[in-house]
Amino acid sequence: MITKTIVMLLLFLGPISILCSGIVTSGWMVFLLYITSGFGMAGIGMGVMHDAIHGSYSKHSKLNTILGYSMNIIGANATVWHLQHNVLHHTYTNIHEADDDLNMPFFLRFSPHKKKYKIHRFQFIYVWFFYSISTLAWITAKDFVRLTRYRKMGLIEDKKEFYRSLFHLTLWKLAYYMYAIVLPILVLPFSPWLVILAFISMHLVTGLVISCVFQVAHVMPDVNYPLTDNQGNIDNNWLVHQLLTTSNFSPKNKTFSWLIGGLNYQIEHHLFPNICHVHYRDISPIVRDTALEFGIPYNQKSTFTGAIADHIAMLRNLGR
Repeated sequence: MITKTIVMLLLFLGPISILCSGIVTSGWMVFLLYITSGFGMAGIGMGVMHDAIHGSYSKHSKLNTILGYSMNIIGANATVWHLQHNVLHHTYTNIHEADDDLNMPFFLRFSPHKKKYKIHRFQFIYVWFFYSISTLAWITAKDFVRLTRYRKMGLIEDKKEFYRSLFHLTLWKLAYYMYAIVLPILVLPFSPWLVILAFISMHLVTGLVISCVFQVAHVMPDVNYPLTDNQGNIDNNWLVHQLLTTSNFSPKNKTFSWLIGGLNYQIEHHLFPNICHVHYRDISPIVRDTALEFGIPYNQKSTFTGAIADHIAMLRNLGR
């Protein structure tokens, strides 16, 4: 984890530092540095921040808190992510209107229980554009919108805590804009539009990578989308629910697993979010055998490309 943290932070901050130094003399190098930084950003999000905010990076809570702020360094927000991901997604996985990962704009339909429009017939084609711009939404308005909505939902009960979170959110955003885009514009001998386009390209890479990895874990043909009864309850207990609503992929590719923070073992992560992802590969056979012993499905795709293909098929089915 220490090695991965150093690698991913350097992969993100190294190119940004070079851009801020003003020593770059060619336009294509600006794009190359930003895109390289985008891969580092994705690596921080999947392999460092994710474990830290779950409290599974280290047994020391202060270290988890500190490394959780790596989410803020890449332009998003640790507080908003904790509420959206840890609280809503992990508690209410694939439950319509409860899992915030399913709460998308009207033109995207990730649940069979969401209202269907004619435009959804083509979502398997245009969804990739929205996956690409997803982190651009994070660094601009989305975090502010979600923080306000979570306040209204009662997830942030104390008014002072909300305004404190809003203040910190604003400061972190301003700091990110300063070193990620403003300083390069000021010091590089290129048109601001070239730098802005390169900056956007960085986020297109990050957004596409992160979205693909997370979406093929839950928006899949073999997983369930349970509905609650009149009292808001579902049929299965939480552990069984996680197995029914989650899917693994590419379990034999160690390099790929290292790069994406073990998120190919989504079942193990959802069952044991407090365990560091470096252990998922070892506990996966135990989870699989136990699930099968008790007649519970263990959803898994052998390759990432196969998982992407099934994800596309699911998007098409949801649009029909």
